[in-house]
Amino acid sequence: MSGDWTGAIDCDFHPRAPSPRVLSRYMDEHWRSAVETRGIDVWQSISYPANSPLTMRPDWREASANADPVKAAQATLDRFGFAHAICNCLFPVQAFRDENLAAAFARAVNDWLAAQWLAKDSRLRASVVLPMQSPARAVEEIERRADDPRFVQVLVLVFGEQPLGKSAYWPVYAAAERYGFSLGIHAGSSYHHAVTGSGWPSYYLEDYAAQASGFHTQLGSLVCEGVFAKFPKLKVVLIESGVTWLPPYLWRLTKFWRGVRSEVPWVDRPPEEIVRDHVRLTTQPYDAPPAGSAGAANIGRLMDQLQSDEMLLFATDFPHWQFDGEEMLPAGLAADLRRKVLIDNPLATYPRLRRPT
Repeated sequence: MSGDWTGAIDCDFHPRAPSPRVLSRYMDEHWRSAVETRGIDVWQSISYPANSPLTMRPDWREASANADPVKAAQATLDRFGFAHAICNCLFPVQAFRDENLAAAFARAVNDWLAAQWLAKDSRLRASVVLPMQSPARAVEEIERRADDPRFVQVLVLVFGEQPLGKSAYWPVYAAAERYGFSLGIHAGSSYHHAVTGSGWPSYYLEDYAAQASGFHTQLGSLVCEGVFAKFPKLKVVLIESGVTWLPPYLWRLTKFWRGVRSEVPWVDRPPEEIVRDHVRLTTQPYDAPPAGSAGAANIGRLMDQLQSDEMLLFATDFPHWQFDGEEMLPAGLAADLRRKVLIDNPLATYPRLRRPT
């Protein structure tokens, strides 16, 4: 679906992750020396292997569009008239087992984002990359960036050390809620554990498809552990989770909640209602049958199943190859929903977007 994109807010935009050596310039002397001594020269997330076709669209790859804010703006913001794009840097902070090193890299990533991207284009916003190996350090990083309105979200990966609803992480959510940050959960992994419940897969295809199961786990954990009861203002954004898996998962979760609700008394209403109030999903990748004449029926059926027009957030997933040409929204999206998905829903989800910079 092509059309007028003016004022849209891209909720998933990926600058090319810098090398450890580049990030060391944003570290103090101790950590610069550690990067040099340990030989941490190249560290790429295997969530998006460099040569995988999904990692970058061919036209953006040829232009190295995600390596420079000017080129990135030309490819997206300038071309379509977007109001903002939220930078989600996927440097693999979560892969370090040393929580001190992870905190040093998270701090450096966020400082690098501020200096090399946010300072270069006033339309750019960003997520605070968190070292979830240490919730205390993650809280420190949230507090350090709280006064910078260009940061609108805190970012974690869907596969980590344990389910995100666990109370060990609650100080992170308390800080996010206190400072008006949304919690973004992005596809990806620390790869300290297998990405399937049956062990390690053989191929990237399996890994990528299995990411959806991580979102099932984390969403169930957040609901059942009572995170949304404890933090009623917290909004959670599932980024690159896909979309169409959610209704059947909520049907199952809600059905079994009715039978065992006594074990989770803090879940005092159906999980599907809680999720509609607190959870949002980015539109890329939109995992549905090919568009064709069935496009309108597919998206219409999904909206009926979600029972909400507030849950979808526009995203290009730049520069990943999730769509061709300018077909950035699901085929058949009703005209009255277009503005909500492009503008209204993101503004409601990210209150810090309204703050002057």
